[in-house]
Amino acid sequence: MTAVIPAGRSAPGAGFLRRSLAGRGVDAVLILLIPAVAFTALLFVYPYIYGITISLQPQGGGGALANYRNFFSDPYLRQTIWNTLRLALPAAAVSVGFAFPLAYRVRAAFRGRAVITALFLLPLTFGSVLLAEGMTEIFAPTGWVNLALGSVGLPHVQFIFNYTGTFIALLLTTVPFSFLLLAGMFGSIDRTLESAAATLGAGAAARFWRVLFPLMVPGLVTALTLAIVEAFAVFPSAVLVGQPDSATHVLSIPLYQAAQQQFNYSDASAIAVIMTIVELVVLAILFGIRSRLYRGPATSGKG
Repeated sequence: MTAVIPAGRSAPGAGFLRRSLAGRGVDAVLILLIPAVAFTALLFVYPYIYGITISLQPQGGGGALANYRNFFSDPYLRQTIWNTLRLALPAAAVSVGFAFPLAYRVRAAFRGRAVITALFLLPLTFGSVLLAEGMTEIFAPTGWVNLALGSVGLPHVQFIFNYTGTFIALLLTTVPFSFLLLAGMFGSIDRTLESAAATLGAGAAARFWRVLFPLMVPGLVTALTLAIVEAFAVFPSAVLVGQPDSATHVLSIPLYQAAQQQFNYSDASAIAVIMTIVELVVLAILFGIRSRLYRGPATSGKG
């Protein structure tokens, strides 16, 4: 005789499987991540592994590591690592420093907050090429900035076609990007914590440094991390308003030249792998610093 399972109840085997998976930390919510994991593996993990494979197949022969030996044996190419770090790290740090006070200020409601936020985020909609073209007009020898300096008796300054030009262009994109991240993270901090600290007699400085700032540290490090990732990919600014053959000869330039001008995808893949490794080392150092400064939750929420 076949057993009839009442409506609304699952088979005993299904219940055992569900409890067994739950004991291993696998539940329905975790299973929902499978499409996202598959999508990530398809579009990011597989191409990167394929790129590593190509980098080990040099077009000119010489062994699997020939592309890497050629890169590190060439002083001009090795210098691109330092040029990238010298540009990306300060730009990321300055962008977070600029964005921090404004992101902290917009936690509270005030007249014109939405307008100020929209204007601050406007450079993100322009793109690097349009911003670089605008800079060539504003910072040119006869541009607005130098004309203003001349009107007060100050000498003209060369702001573009050098390291300074690329640095400014990076700030125009990374500052709004950092502000957007920090504003969301700071907004998630429970405001009642400040009220509780004030009730216990803590002044404004004590509330900030002893209550709010420790909760902001993970957000600051995350914003700095993503700003570095953004700055590492600098290319149009380094070419259009920088000095691509010298001070702003960053990793992305020889990568582009190998792939699009020389059609040497093996060499380009090797440079991309080197770029990724350098970036991962920097990010690992940052996360190590964060773990020493703050051991609480990665984010703070309300309630």
